[in-house]
Amino acid sequence: MPRTPKVLVVDDEERFRTTLAKMLTAQGLEVLTAAGGEEALEKLQARPCDVVLLDIRMPGMGGIKALSAIKELDPLTEVIVLSGHASLDAAMELMQRGAYDYLLKPCPVEEVLAKIEGAFEKKLEREKVTGR
Repeated sequence: MPRTPKVLVVDDEERFRTTLAKMLTAQGLEVLTAAGGEEALEKLQARPCDVVLLDIRMPGMGGIKALSAIKELDPLTEVIVLSGHASLDAAMELMQRGAYDYLLKPCPVEEVLAKIEGAFEKKLEREKVTGR
């Protein structure tokens, strides 16, 4: 039986976070949520996830710092950055730091699902290579 991706949605906007989590759960994904970078790290330490959907601009630990901490915690976790603020420089920096992809909010749930699937497949391939 194929494994279902475990996804963590990290966004300080409660309405966006809960709505996206409900839509992804309705598509059969296992979804956790966090309101910020610190909470995301706590949840990932307690329960590793395959893919993290990470907002870039949040109070406290911002997305760039959170991305680095997530990759340090588990380099195989794939991170898709979500932002409502288009910035090519930020996107380039995030990709260099290990983000799988960068999406602008709002984006269709089908696009988010496609990115999650791609990130999950990449993680599974890397797990095979590393023997994890």
